[in-house]
Amino acid sequence: MIANIALQSYHWYMPEKSTGRLIDSAALKALAHPLRVEILDELSLYGPATASGLAERLGESSGATSYHLRQLAKHAFVREVEGRGTGRERWWERTPGGLTLDFREYEDSPAAVAASEMVSRQWQQRREAILVDFMDHGLERLSEDWIAASVLNSATLTLTSGQLAEISQAWIAFLDENVAKYRGVNLPGSRPVQLQFNAFPLVAGKETPS
Repeated sequence: MIANIALQSYHWYMPEKSTGRLIDSAALKALAHPLRVEILDELSLYGPATASGLAERLGESSGATSYHLRQLAKHAFVREVEGRGTGRERWWERTPGGLTLDFREYEDSPAAVAASEMVSRQWQQRREAILVDFMDHGLERLSEDWIAASVLNSATLTLTSGQLAEISQAWIAFLDENVAKYRGVNLPGSRPVQLQFNAFPLVAGKETPS
């Protein structure tokens, strides 16, 4: 199973093809802390921030966020924003480019497997929280045009693993073709948007006998 994170999107399992930097065991160990995952996600979703700004949003001390930002920077997950801020108030941003967690890379290390599961679980929990927030408050807080542009969609099929892989690859190809052109663009009236697509077998289901 592979967890892949593009700049502002998250995907579970990309068979045969994965894009972005593969997180090695050392970098995974550095990332595997709940607050570091939250910080990385905040910067991905909402753009550059200071340690104090992140502390206020996450309910932490600025000392804690500053420390964890420096640890993330050591492994190139984040970087300082050039030409912005001062020595006392640094601005940080997510390092551009995708990230890939490939669980097969950590099979020889139970600690790395546990770390990858923790990081992936927290990413998923934050995705779910964002979706629930939209469902609970979207109608009252967003204008009609934003609601009309949004969609919540799912489909349940009976597929072989090869067919599921085909659909997963088609989704990644769609992202590569249609989403990349919008990265780095910040037009007037725009706001952070998250695209979610989940494709996975139902563990409680039964495989069709041959």
